[in-house]
Amino acid sequence: MQSFISETLDDILKSQNTFENSIFILPSQRAGVFLKKAIQDKISSGFLPEILNIETFISRVSHINKVEAVPLLFHFYHCYQKKTAKPESFDIFASWAVTALQDFNEIDQHLVDPKGIFNYLKDIQRIKNWDLKTPMQSTPLMKSHFSFMEKLGEYYTELYQYLLEKNWGYQGLMYREAAKKIDSFCKMNPEKKLIFLGFNALNKAEELIFQTVLATEQAKVYWDIDSAFLKDKHQAGHFIRQYKKSWKYYEKNELKTVTNSFDTPKNIQVIGASKNSSQFKYIGELLDSFESFQKTAVVLADESLLPLALNALPKKIEGINITMGYPLKDLPSTLLFSLIFKVFLSQESLQKKVSNGFYYKDVIDLLKHPLLFNTLNIPSGNLSLVIATRIAKNNEVFISQAYIANCLDPLEPKKKEIILAIFDPLTSIEHFFDRLLLLIQFLKEEVSAIEKEYLFRYYKIFTQLQELQSSYKYLQSLKGLQQLFNQLIASESLSFEGEPLKGLQLMGMLETRVLDFENLIISSVNEGVLPAGNKQNSFIPFDVKVAYGLPTFKEKDAIFSYHFFRLLQRAKNIFLLYNSESDSFGAGEKSRFIAQLNQLKPALTTVQISPEVRTEKTNLKRIEKSEFVMAKLKELAKKGISPSSLTSYLRNPLDFYQQKVLAIKELDAVEETVAANTLGTIVHETLEALYKPYIGSLLSTDHFSSMETKIDESIHFYFKKHFHQSAVLTGKNKLIFEVAKQFVKRFIKNEKKLVAQGNKLKIIATEQTLDTTIQVKGIPFPIKLHGNVDRIDQLNDVLRIIDYKTGKVTASNLKISDVSTINDDKYSKAIQVLLYAFLYSKSPNYNPEKPFEAGIVSFKNLNEGFIKVNFAEGRKPAEVIITPEKLAEFVHAMETLILEIYNPEIPFEEKLIKKMTP
Repeated sequence: MQSFISETLDDILKSQNTFENSIFILPSQRAGVFLKKAIQDKISSGFLPEILNIETFISRVSHINKVEAVPLLFHFYHCYQKKTAKPESFDIFASWAVTALQDFNEIDQHLVDPKGIFNYLKDIQRIKNWDLKTPMQSTPLMKSHFSFMEKLGEYYTELYQYLLEKNWGYQGLMYREAAKKIDSFCKMNPEKKLIFLGFNALNKAEELIFQTVLATEQAKVYWDIDSAFLKDKHQAGHFIRQYKKSWKYYEKNELKTVTNSFDTPKNIQVIGASKNSSQFKYIGELLDSFESFQKTAVVLADESLLPLALNALPKKIEGINITMGYPLKDLPSTLLFSLIFKVFLSQESLQKKVSNGFYYKDVIDLLKHPLLFNTLNIPSGNLSLVIATRIAKNNEVFISQAYIANCLDPLEPKKKEIILAIFDPLTSIEHFFDRLLLLIQFLKEEVSAIEKEYLFRYYKIFTQLQELQSSYKYLQSLKGLQQLFNQLIASESLSFEGEPLKGLQLMGMLETRVLDFENLIISSVNEGVLPAGNKQNSFIPFDVKVAYGLPTFKEKDAIFSYHFFRLLQRAKNIFLLYNSESDSFGAGEKSRFIAQLNQLKPALTTVQISPEVRTEKTNLKRIEKSEFVMAKLKELAKKGISPSSLTSYLRNPLDFYQQKVLAIKELDAVEETVAANTLGTIVHETLEALYKPYIGSLLSTDHFSSMETKIDESIHFYFKKHFHQSAVLTGKNKLIFEVAKQFVKRFIKNEKKLVAQGNKLKIIATEQTLDTTIQVKGIPFPIKLHGNVDRIDQLNDVLRIIDYKTGKVTASNLKISDVSTINDDKYSKAIQVLLYAFLYSKSPNYNPEKPFEAGIVSFKNLNEGFIKVNFAEGRKPAEVIITPEKLAEFVHAMETLILEIYNPEIPFEEKLIKKMTP
């Protein structure tokens, strides 16, 4: 395979023996390295030519220095203020200014008369607002938009003149000025020979420049095009056909150079892969089968997938050249600065700025970021973990700087000072920059060499922003700075170091211009990626663009088509991968270019791949009962087994083992919204406080009336006790507070109604702890059982054991037709209340001659009243009296369960929990 660069040099060397006074102008800087190598291979001695990319050449002709994106935004705002009576804040301005600058850039690149197009836009807006019969009632938003479109031309003119006076410019301005000065450049450099290589879609300024230098015979233009695309109206040859037809130079001269490389035999495979990860897994396997990576390129149509591509490369690849930069937004360091922004933006939105309080999650996330986490190591552990634990234990939702300072006391004074400075009150944007730069200076001494590189880039960004802010004072809010920061990192990247002429080439589509490869792998050849689709982010309508010769999505499709098919011209082995995974947004459709390629090369191979799905048997965990385990179980027998312990075992023996044998507890978490268990505790303790004064008394309606007056105060007291936050009565917590009040009020109201109907209600005990010891046959030591009963009362002549539940319980949850089969998780609620009944039966107050019931009051199902354990079979009348015989059956079932727990031959085996589907 002879490359385009090699073919071009051969043609040039036919008419000249040296490259002295020659300037090669290329679409990209990357191609210059390959050009130098090709020249060294062609000539044994002599001077290398000057090699420029097109932007550098345009800057030289125009005598304008390119201004970077962020300073340009500040300069634009300066001009905008001059032309606006009531200018918007900088952050609002920045949200539309980027789009306006893109439009200005296109207008200048294509040499459009600015006065004409902006007058045209103004006329369109006036026509839209004009109706003789029914004058349109303009809203403030419409008036603002009309005003903006009226002034867009003034903003352009003011910015253009401002930049020109300083010899600064955005790309379009540089092109417009270069087009004006190209004649004088040629006259001042008559000895220079300009050689343009590998261009395709030129803007109008480039067209004028190319035609001007061609007319002076100081230049040659070498197009990289194949005859297969130049003829038959193929989209890839759209622009070059147009130049051949319209340029005066080509009336007498032929195009250089048209090849027939595409007709040579090619191995083309089109591979559909489910999901992006499958694409790159396959690419990794493909590369692993290659013996050499010379003249091999992996081209990413979607450059955002670079991290995925890097992870998929096989280990055998030693030399790799990556032409794309690693996106700054994907670096771990970016998250650190985003978290610092979030700390203060949350503070502002939660109205804690005056007290300088910080939302606990933001503080913990920030301190746990790897760059800060490592600096918080002390001999006894890591302070970020200590702080997180302390916050959870104290249930602190908002953290003060003093609280953080106290937690950081074990640190070295210098470290503490710098980390604490992050949380200083936000007084100005200038001071905010100071703390960020101070933090970067500190962290660079603590991190690895590669992380130093990351931090240096951020140091440059924040220093530049600080200088601009110092000069202009436009940033008035942290939110505006955050928007600008996000905009910056979205377009910034870190360049990789590599040997461009050796090994595998990992490239973006634009970096392939002028270059050729024998082995070519292109990923994400999907519609919407290649080509990118008809997205338009512009203030200039489509029809106006067409009228003024500005590029639309049609021209952009032709550009993508050229890049794609040009790459295939000289390649021998071509692998085109696309994501075949469909979704609701239309992803999964392969690019139209594949269909076009199939017409030109019908012999291509189509393959569909999918990830290998391996089904593995779930191995449930088994814990054998060792001597250690049995010793712990013996300790538990002495301490006492509760109903919840037994139901935990029924639900999953492994949970019982972890909680009761290993004593593993769930980590404390900050309760921002009152949790269900906390709500239950509040309701339980409120009812205990209300009923406690009346223990042993027959209740009257007056007693309940007295209770009703105390409900609000009691609920509030127990909220404060169990959820001591200043925000207790705001947001969701306010709703939960009201729910708790309604639970208690409705319950007291129902009880009052019950007594008013002539029923006799006597409270015997509230929140009473009961326990007993049993001897289970086969276990050589006694087993203690204990539980805490919410309420024991007597309604008329019936003794009742009552358990309160704030969740929903129905009668079916407490129906047991056969007590001997109770050892099942579905009977957990019944087991709990029956165990309470058994414990009460062992107390001296129990009278087996009196009727005895046990059940649940469900606050989410209060209409059901007291839901009793029901022993009836099927649809037979309810059997709710707990007789000594029923208790004996229950105890026997419990003993069987306890014997299983204490049997050393039966391991704790995990149960497979089935997920319920709605």
